[in-house]
Amino acid sequence: MPNALKFYINGAWVDPVKPASLEVINPATEEAFTRISMGSAADVDRAVAAAKAAFPAFSRTDKAERLAFLKQILKCYHARVGDIAAAVSAEMGAPIDMARDSQAWMGIAHLEATIKALEAFEFEEQRGQTRVVREGIGVVGLITPWNWPLNQIVAKVAPALAAGCTMVLKPSEVAPINALIFAEVMHDAGVPAGVFNLINGDGPSVGQVMAAHPDIDMMSFTGSTRAGIIVAKTAADTVKRVSQELGGKSPNIILPDADFETAVTKGVQGCFGNSGQSCNAPTRMLVPLARHDEALGIAKKAAEAHKVGDPNSSDSMLGPVVSEIQFNKIQHLIETGIKEGATLVAGGTGRPEGLNRGYYVRPTVFGNVTPDMTIAREEIFGPVLAIMPYETEAQAIEIANDTVYGLAAYVQSKDLAHARKVARELRAGQVKINYPAWDAFAPFGGYKQSGNGREYADWGIHDFLEVKGICGYGEE
Repeated sequence: MPNALKFYINGAWVDPVKPASLEVINPATEEAFTRISMGSAADVDRAVAAAKAAFPAFSRTDKAERLAFLKQILKCYHARVGDIAAAVSAEMGAPIDMARDSQAWMGIAHLEATIKALEAFEFEEQRGQTRVVREGIGVVGLITPWNWPLNQIVAKVAPALAAGCTMVLKPSEVAPINALIFAEVMHDAGVPAGVFNLINGDGPSVGQVMAAHPDIDMMSFTGSTRAGIIVAKTAADTVKRVSQELGGKSPNIILPDADFETAVTKGVQGCFGNSGQSCNAPTRMLVPLARHDEALGIAKKAAEAHKVGDPNSSDSMLGPVVSEIQFNKIQHLIETGIKEGATLVAGGTGRPEGLNRGYYVRPTVFGNVTPDMTIAREEIFGPVLAIMPYETEAQAIEIANDTVYGLAAYVQSKDLAHARKVARELRAGQVKINYPAWDAFAPFGGYKQSGNGREYADWGIHDFLEVKGICGYGEE
């Protein structure tokens, strides 16, 4: 990666103000495969100044001009999909097919959705004697995570650009190479200098500096609830808008009339996808008490069908988790589940058989999980499923909502009308009925400590806009 030790600021690849670097670890080998530079407050100042200088001209571009940029970004992105997939696989351990067909593909899907949303978007409307104008909020700071990196980068960059904003991106320092390739895409697409800027760095040295910066008008953050609280508190002193997508502990209610073989199997697959490293994963499976043992049997079979192995192998379904820190956290929570009395149905502590190096986790299923157990309350962020029995539908809904989180929820039933009724009772930003296909146009974001604001398509564009009322405008 020729630009690994540089930042992208004001349309050029530049060295950091103060030289400092960090190894990027391949979680499958536990060895470094490259290094990146780590930024400081001086780098943030330089990037924000570039974005601020670029904003007046870029904010005056019309919808057609911004659509042309997005379409050219999409074209250039297509040309780099292989490079992006290879980077994601190396730095976060995603199996190479999944890195290409899901991780890298997400960037394409969001660009296409934003283009379609922008084509239909109206930035002005007349209301009586008032002209209501929606315009870009200004310079935006974007902080993105390592688990679905392109999903979150493009879900922020594309709508921010569509809204007429300029931006500074800080990707996760754990998985940063894909973001550097994305910056090359933006450059190759001819995005004007200063509109898009990228700095690598950690939370305290770069992320918090961005949140506090007086010339950043809005922060869009995706990551842990703990880090999101820090960003919000830091941003409060300058009264900037903060949009956040944070943690989750999503319930999956399997109603008594569901096809259990399908519902439980797909629930396990949904929980384990991306090695369990998805904030909206259905990690709490709620099943009728009378069918609890049946569900455990199906889940055990489904879990044991997940082949864990080398990300470069085409038959690996799951790769390692992203880092030693994550591996140790997951191991501790599995141990805690056992100690607190949950029934270990599949998996457990340690690496899968035959894997002696790499941050590989055994696909794990617990049964007889009660709402007070740690594994029912904490976000594990690994391939660990908690199956929880319920006696009545009302109790299932109560258990589902008994969490500080509210990002996603799931309902399984053969009776669609009934499932829709239950969905309305769930306190979550997105409810999925019978495992539908992923929808790039559905609003994505959470209730409670899962955050605020919404992303994807036109929902994302709205989050980067200010609303101005020009009164006394007159009828047209």
